[in-house]
Amino acid sequence: MAAKRRANLCGLRVKEARRKLGWSQSELAAALEVDFQIQLTQSDISEIERLQRSVKDYELDAFSKILDVSVDWLMYG
Repeated sequence: MAAKRRANLCGLRVKEARRKLGWSQSELAAALEVDFQIQLTQSDISEIERLQRSVKDYELDAFSKILDVSVDWLMYG
């Protein structure tokens, strides 16, 4: 049986950067909608942070800008 692939590489770092800013998941979701018109719910953010939901390329770019970190850091640490 093949090993289960993780849905994304950046979820744990999204969580780390979000917490560093002192934001809730809901606040991050709201910022994404206001600044980038990306509609993610608090539940979507939770799934991303728990590595259960994949992240689209445009979401990754928006996360990096909103959280003031590089895409490389989000992907690889």
